Amino acid sequence: MGKFLCGSHIEVEFDDRVLAHLQVVLGAKLRRGESTLFSWRDSADSGDGRTTTWVHPLSDITFKYYGHRKPTLNPDWIDALMLEANKPGGLQLVEEPQTEQGVPIAHHNPISGSGRTTTSTD
Repeated sequence: MGKFLCGSHIEVEFDDRVLAHLQVVLGAKLRRGESTLFSWRDSADSGDGRTTTWVHPLSDITFKYYGHRKPTLNPDWIDALMLEANKPGGLQLVEEPQTEQGVPIAHHNPISGSGRTTTSTD
């Protein structure tokens, strides 16, 4: 499990593979000077709701990986996430597209954030 950190108030855990795909998509948006909303489902531990944050070129974001191996990327999943990121509602985590054999490239596909979302009182 890795962490997505945004500023001093957002810290949420995602599977390293999910995080790698998010890094590619958000990195592409930010490299082009584009902003997007980014939404995910919260885990039961943090209220089982949804969180949305505004990611823009001046955002202080960090992708912290716990695994030492770079995850395999699925170009179809990157495309699907990029389509989401370009919609008015912003980037929503979607399930990984299946291969021609009918199974995702990864063995499991947790798309919910499983950590905590903290908010600053500043």
